[in-house]
Amino acid sequence: MDATQTANGNSFKAGLVQMTSGRSVPKNVKIASDLIREAAAQSANYIQTPEVTNIMELEHDRLLAETQPEEGNDALNAFVDLATELGVWLHLGSMAIRAKSGSERLLNRSYVIAPDGKIIARYDKIHMFDVTLADGEIYSESNNYDGGTEGALADLPWGKLGLTICYDVRFPYLHRALAKSGAVVLTSPAAFTHTTGKAHWHILLRARAIEAQCFMLAAGQTGRHEHGRRTYGHSLIISPWGEILAEAGDEPGVITADIDLSMVETARARLPSLTHDKPFQSPSSLAPIGQSASTKTAASEPAE
Repeated sequence: MDATQTANGNSFKAGLVQMTSGRSVPKNVKIASDLIREAAAQSANYIQTPEVTNIMELEHDRLLAETQPEEGNDALNAFVDLATELGVWLHLGSMAIRAKSGSERLLNRSYVIAPDGKIIARYDKIHMFDVTLADGEIYSESNNYDGGTEGALADLPWGKLGLTICYDVRFPYLHRALAKSGAVVLTSPAAFTHTTGKAHWHILLRARAIEAQCFMLAAGQTGRHEHGRRTYGHSLIISPWGEILAEAGDEPGVITADIDLSMVETARARLPSLTHDKPFQSPSSLAPIGQSASTKTAASEPAE
C-alpha cells in the first residue's frame, strides 16, 4: 500500500498499536509487526507503537543482555524494512537501546520512519519516571536510562508531529512549546502503570490536547508483563477540542481514526489561547520552569 493512497491533502488515517511487550526482543518485534500490518490493512498511513516496543524489562543486566545500540540494531532494522514494505509512516513509540556500543547506559528513544525507510526524527525521553507510588511500587527509570535534553518535531506530509513519551505528559510546557514550534499533532506513546493510568491517563492526555490545540495520539502498553508489572492500556486518539475519537480497551490490538487537520485551525480560531501568552513576574519563592524548587517549596509527593 502506498502511503499517499489514503491521505487527502490535510487529512490522514492514524493507527495505534496496543501491545503487551515482554522480555524477548524477537518475540516483541514479531507481535508488533503483526499489529502494524493489521493497522496498515485498515488503511492507516501513520502507525504508532507504544513506549518500549522492543522490550519491557526492569532488571539492568537483562536489559543490557537484550539491547543493542542504534547502529546495527536488529529490531530497528526490521521495523525500517516493514515501513518500506507497507509504505507507511511508522512511529516507534520508543525502543530501549544502548547509548553506544559497550555502554551500560540506555536511551528510551522514539523513531519516526518514512515510507522510504529513512529515519526522519529521533526523540530521547526527557523526563525520567523515578517515583514511589502509594501502594509501594517503586520505579527508578534513571537507574537504567539517560534522559534526553531536546524536544523534537517530525515533518509529515500533513503537518508537524510533536514527540513526547509517557511521563513527559505531566509537563505541560513541553507540549505548549511543541505547538508553538509548529506541531499540529502531539504524541505520547506510553507504558503507563495501571495505578496512575486509572487515575490520570484520560485527564492528562485530553488536557494536553486542549491546551496545545493539537490532536493527541497515544499508543499504550497493556496488561500484565513478564516482569510482573501491570500497565493500563486504553490507547487514545483525541481531537484538538479534547474529544476522544478512538479508544482501546485492556487487550492488545489496533485502533484507527481519520485525522482532519482543519480541526486544528478551527479550534485555534474558536479559542486562540496559543496567542494569548503574557509575560509575568514569578513570586521569588517559585522556581523557573525546568529548574527544581528549593527544598522548602518543593512538593513532597511524587508526581505520578
